[in-house]
Amino acid sequence: MFDIPVFSNLGAQPNIGVLVVLTLRPNTFRQEDNCRKRHCVYCKSARNIPHRVRCKLGIGTGRGSISAQSSSVPRSVKLTMLGLQFWFEFGSTYSYLSACRVQDAAADAGVPVSWEPFLLSPIFKEQGWDDSPFNLYPAKGRYMWRDLERLCAGYGIPFAKPSRFPRNGLLAARVACLAKSSSEPWLPNFVWEVYRANFAADREIGDAAVIRSILDSLNLSGSELIDEAGTIENKRLLHEQTRRAGELGIFGAPSFVVGDELFWGDDRLNHALAWARSSSAKDSKDSR
Repeated sequence: MFDIPVFSNLGAQPNIGVLVVLTLRPNTFRQEDNCRKRHCVYCKSARNIPHRVRCKLGIGTGRGSISAQSSSVPRSVKLTMLGLQFWFEFGSTYSYLSACRVQDAAADAGVPVSWEPFLLSPIFKEQGWDDSPFNLYPAKGRYMWRDLERLCAGYGIPFAKPSRFPRNGLLAARVACLAKSSSEPWLPNFVWEVYRANFAADREIGDAAVIRSILDSLNLSGSELIDEAGTIENKRLLHEQTRRAGELGIFGAPSFVVGDELFWGDDRLNHALAWARSSSAKDSKDSR
């Protein structure tokens, strides 16, 4: 038997992960180094474990004999892993790109990720804007749409310019906030589907019927969740999320927060993940 260290987000603090050791019998070790499937059969559970490690262990298939031994991890290999907070707005074009990429990118980097919905409109109002800057500055808007086309083509992400921009993402954000508050595993899937509805299918995501149909398509009770999302308590949660975004210095979406560091824009995703890894490695070395 031998040990393989992997990172696990234990849930107590969304921005922190802990290095644990999995003990594996040699005859169950799987050589799946070249697996790059987005929905690999070996990886459908243990989502916070890096993809290639999940393939090797056979997690999610019943293959492999694995036992977590976090309590017996030698002090020399324990470390705290800085997590990535992904702050997104459903009306944001570049947030669409990040939403499609962040889960796999963070898993490959071994960095825990938390999904943080918020609203940009209150933040824009504080900056004196009553509309998206891509509408206020036409040249910037023209560039953005062409840039988005190129990037989506490069990443293989479906895209169709919406007939209205920006669309009202308030209801979708409330549902996402509801899911976040109870750590629902369907949150990433819901976010992906809302973004695709907006930026690939040109559907009106501000319409409750559209959001309900998305939830129903995920085998959830759309009507019940929309009712829960509209409660005073849940509305306050979204308000608090948006207030916290402002306190973190967030001024646009997508934004990524790693510890005390803020990274803005889809093109900063890999930089944010690299910062999380390097900072965690440094903290580990300093603590030895």
